[in-house]
Amino acid sequence: MKKLLIIDRDGTLIKEPADYQIDAFEKLEFVPGVFTWLGRIAREFDYELIMATNQDGLGTDSFPEETFYGPQKLLLKTLEGEGIVFSDILVDRSFDQEQLPTRKPGTGMFGKYLSGDYNLAESYVIGDRITDVQLARNLGAQAIFFNNEGSESAVLRSTSWEEIYQFLKPKRQATVNRKTSETDIIVSVDLDGPTDEKIDTGIGFLNHMLEQIARHAGIGLSVSCQGDLHIDEHHSAEDVAITLGLALKQALGNKAGIGRYGFALPMDDCQAKVLLDLGGRPYFIWKAKFKREKIGDMATELLPHFFRSIADSLGANLHIRAKGDNEHHKAEAIFKAFARALRQAIRQEGTELPTTKGVI
Repeated sequence: MKKLLIIDRDGTLIKEPADYQIDAFEKLEFVPGVFTWLGRIAREFDYELIMATNQDGLGTDSFPEETFYGPQKLLLKTLEGEGIVFSDILVDRSFDQEQLPTRKPGTGMFGKYLSGDYNLAESYVIGDRITDVQLARNLGAQAIFFNNEGSESAVLRSTSWEEIYQFLKPKRQATVNRKTSETDIIVSVDLDGPTDEKIDTGIGFLNHMLEQIARHAGIGLSVSCQGDLHIDEHHSAEDVAITLGLALKQALGNKAGIGRYGFALPMDDCQAKVLLDLGGRPYFIWKAKFKREKIGDMATELLPHFFRSIADSLGANLHIRAKGDNEHHKAEAIFKAFARALRQAIRQEGTELPTTKGVI
C-alpha cells in the first residue's frame, strides 16, 4: 500500500508573508533546507508527495486567481528541478468562517486517499499550523508539526527539513526472538545505531567475539541467550549465530543502497581474510585450522559452524581464511575481519540496489 507525505505549502515549503498571501513573485521565498532535504526524501524514500493548502478566498476580488498561479507555477517548477514532484495538488479556496468540509482540517479534499490503496497509518501530514495536526488525526495519519511549539499529538516538532529527513529515514533495526527446546535467544541489531553492546550468551569467549563484531562493524548489538550449557556450548553458539543472521537480514530490509561486498587484517602473528556478499544466496568456505581444542570456554570446532550458520540465515556468501600461531589471536582476527567486511557491506552509498537483477 502506498504511503503519503501530505505537505502544507505556506509556512512549510515557502515562507508565509505578513498578509498570508503569496500573490506576487517577490513574495516567493523558500524555507531553508527544503531543496536539499525534501529532495532527498523524494528520491530516497517510498512516499507519494501531496501538496495541500488553504488559500483564503482564492478567485475572489481579495485574491484573484492570476496572482496565485504565477508564483505557484514557479514554485512547482523550481521544486521539480530538485527532484521534488507532487503527484497531486489540493487547494481549498474557502474562508475559515464558511466551515466547508474541503478546508483543512476537514478531509473533503482527500476522498480518494480515504478509500484507495493507501496506508494512512504510516503516512504523514507536515504543516506549520494546528489545523495540519488536526488533519492528520482526521485522516488517521501521523503529524509532523513544522513548528517548535505546541501540539503534543505530533510525532515530531521541528522547523528543520534535515531533522524531518532523519526522522523519516527508514530505521535499519530488528529484534529476533528464536526459541527452541535447547535455547531461548533474543538478538537486537541497529545497523546505524550506537555501538554500545549488551551481550550475554553464557559463553565468555563468544561474548568477547560478539563484542568485536559490534565494535568493528559499527552497529548496535544486543544478545541474550539462555541455553543448555549443562550439556555443552554447541547449541548456544549455533543458535546465536542463526539468530544474529536472521536479525541482520531483517534489518537490511530491501538492501537498497548498500555496499553489498566486503576485509583482510593482521593481528600480530596472524592474518585473516573475510570475503562477504550480501546477495541473498548462502555459500560458505572455511580455510582455517586450530591446534587447540578450546579457546577459553568455547570449542574451536564451533568456529566454522558459527559462521556457516550466519551465512545460511543471513543469505550471504562468506569465505574465511586465516593463519597464524596464536590461536586466540587467530580467532579474534577472524571475528574482527568479519565485522569489518560487514561494516563495508551494510554501508549505504545511495538508493539503488547493488545488482542488475532488480532484487537481492
